[in-house]
Amino acid sequence: MTPFPSPNFGERRGGVSPSLVVIHYTAISCDEARARLCDPTAEVSAHWLISETGMAEALVDERHRAWHAGAGAWAGLEDINSHSIGIELANDGSQPFAEPQMAALETLLTAILARWSIAPHRVIGHSDMAPQRKSDPGRHFDWRRLARQGLSVWPGLGDPTAPLATSLTRFGYPDAPADIRLAAFRLRFRPWATGPEDATDRALAQHLAQEFGQA
Repeated sequence: MTPFPSPNFGERRGGVSPSLVVIHYTAISCDEARARLCDPTAEVSAHWLISETGMAEALVDERHRAWHAGAGAWAGLEDINSHSIGIELANDGSQPFAEPQMAALETLLTAILARWSIAPHRVIGHSDMAPQRKSDPGRHFDWRRLARQGLSVWPGLGDPTAPLATSLTRFGYPDAPADIRLAAFRLRFRPWATGPEDATDRALAQHLAQEFGQA
């Protein structure tokens, strides 16, 4: 297999090194995703594609800027493509992610975080940095499992009276209508929650902001 087969990449703007990892699902089959991510007319790509069977394919060299994130922001950073490594997981968003795939992701993330000195709280979903546009990796993705391996974060309970908007901004979420940000936050940390903002949302978000947020 040829490493780095996708022609869809460029230089990281400003000479920055990656400081984020963005996780996606493909929404199409692995074969279809590979073809699209390597098609010069599609103008999309990712650094890595992981199949349901756990095969991890390097499509773009991590030193380069892949075209996976699109418009969005996180923790004050824009041009997320220049600041991140993108990982696509073959999944249509309606089902749990396969065990071999999750195990391969854990192995890959361990290497990426070490290679680029990226902190676990800088591993995010596409829906985190683009909450008005994206829902991947979706409610079936096991963020808590990654956190147990030190490859992402999971909240404890903080102050349930802290303003949710302030906590979400401090943790990293970009500006968006309040209901959109709540939906994005819940998609990751309370994927089956419904209804208006409540004390649990505020307590979880405040803990994330306190432990991992910006001053």
